[in-house]
Amino acid sequence: MATNESIGIFSSASLAVEYVDSLLPENPLQETFKNAWNYMLNNYTKFQIATWGSLIVHEVLYFLFCLPGFLFQFIPYMKKYKIQKDKPETWENQWKCFKVLLFNHFCIQLPLICGTYYFTEYFNIPYDWERMPRWYLLLARCFGCAVIEDTWHYFLHRLLHHKRIYKYIHKVHHEFQAPFGMEAEYAHPLETLILGTGFFIGIMLLCDHVILLWAWVTIRLIETIDVHSGYDIPLNPLNLIPFYAGSRHHDFHHMNFIGNYASTFTWWDRIFGTDSQFIAYIEKMKKIEKKTE
Repeated sequence: MATNESIGIFSSASLAVEYVDSLLPENPLQETFKNAWNYMLNNYTKFQIATWGSLIVHEVLYFLFCLPGFLFQFIPYMKKYKIQKDKPETWENQWKCFKVLLFNHFCIQLPLICGTYYFTEYFNIPYDWERMPRWYLLLARCFGCAVIEDTWHYFLHRLLHHKRIYKYIHKVHHEFQAPFGMEAEYAHPLETLILGTGFFIGIMLLCDHVILLWAWVTIRLIETIDVHSGYDIPLNPLNLIPFYAGSRHHDFHHMNFIGNYASTFTWWDRIFGTDSQFIAYIEKMKKIEKKTE
């Protein structure tokens, strides 16, 4: 009975979203995107699209999303939004980070990306425009991937902080006590594999079109670079997402090396009480702000 009720609720929600979608004006860029997509399919093989296309999407978006935070260090007005104001970025740290990123991206992540084509072939994942899912279905699957990745990240990240193994793997990521956007994927190669597995679990369970690979990569990069940015921007639209952790949540983790283990949402830390020190810290900061007013 409960199952039937759940199906009915989801069906009603789906119909409601479809109705709202029908009322929205036609996307003026849809025809352009369709032509570009079909041009790609007609001029490149599936292997090239799945492998080199995925690599280009990752590299371009990663450094593009890092750019605002990188520029903030040169804008005096933005300094008031930096969370750890006493720990500015240095060229030395950023250059060191960049070199490690290149190694991880091309020596660790690229071999994994090469498996994308074989994954799509084995599971008959479509590439064609006609079977591309609607935006709301794509968004729903990306949300599912985020929930799965966040769950995996919380428990494995917490495990990597165990005193017996921390210094061997996860300590690399914590070299910078004040994080910056580009540092999001700065990690030991084993950590890249361990925590990166959470990214692929959602894809394996929910992927129904190759576009989901790129959509999920985009959302995941936006999130991880944002929480590592080191800046708490008041008008950040990501903060409107319910239970979104945000930069202040993760910055506290880097500052204290404990608690706030989740990547995207706050519920696992709240359930297991691993955000208690963070909550106490926020309350303390609020009292200090009231006294200075």
